[in-house]
This record gives sequence, structure tokens and C-alpha cells, in this order.
Amino acid sequence: MTFAYQVLVHTPLWVFALFAYLVWQGIKAMQPRTTSIWRALIVPVVFIVWGMSRIGFGHRDSVWPLVAWIAAALALLPLGVLTPRPFDVDHTTGQIIRPGSAFALIRNLIVFALQYAVGVISAIDASDRALAIIIGRAISGATACYFIGSTIALLIAYRRKRAEG
Repeated sequence: MTFAYQVLVHTPLWVFALFAYLVWQGIKAMQPRTTSIWRALIVPVVFIVWGMSRIGFGHRDSVWPLVAWIAAALALLPLGVLTPRPFDVDHTTGQIIRPGSAFALIRNLIVFALQYAVGVISAIDASDRALAIIIGRAISGATACYFIGSTIALLIAYRRKRAEG
């Protein structure tokens, strides 16, 4: 119990706020909803920024964190592009209409948990820090480019569907 308490006490407040926001957005995504295209891009932008912020140019002693970031990014970019989530467009308002799905909640929790776990490991265990940095960069690259790919797919499909109307 002391370990878990120490982890929570040393977690920055913004992490709790981000977690609450991602859970809230995931729960909302379980219901069919109508939203603007820009509002639909908030969660992807959060994950893209988070993933890009961890590229790790500060680790000049090893190239492996950057290699891990790039390799994972290249692996997940096509997945994001090729697996768009379904939606329709209200041609009067331009808003997107999405069916309810647990996908966003599950995805948000998995990505958050992976990023959080790596952050905790790298903060508490010096012997595992190098490996945690490499794994963390791979997760960050995969996350950033998956969401870049899914954003590209969303914007292309949105533009195509708007043109059809």
C-alpha cells in the first residue's frame, strides 16, 4: 500500500486531470453523438502532442530511444490510416454523427496506462530506466503516429462525405 500511495503522491496533478478527461471522453463516446469536426480532434491532438513530446532528443548518450520511437511510429501510422472509425455527416450543419462504441474508452485507458506505467518505472527504478526509456519512446511513437494516421483518415473521410452532400 505504501508503494501505491507514494506513486500517487508523486504523480503530477495534470496527469490526474488528463486521466479524468480521457475517461470522460471515452464514456461519452459510448453513446451516439453529434459533434463538430474540430471537437472530434481534441483527444487525437492530446495523444499526438503527448507522443511527440517524448521523442527524447535529450538522451544523446544513446540513439535507441529515437530508433524505437521512429520504428513504432512507422508501424502504427498505417494502422491509424487504414482503420478509421465509422461516422456520418449532417450535411446541413457539417457536424459528424458517430455511433456509440466502447472502443475510445478502451483505447484511451490502454494508452494512458502504458504511458503512466513507463513514467513510473523510469522514475523509481534506475536499473530499469534505460529499458523503460526505450519502451516509453516506442509507446509514444506508436501513439502519436496512430493518432496522426486516424486523424488523416478522419479528415479525408470528412472532406469526401461533405463533398457528397
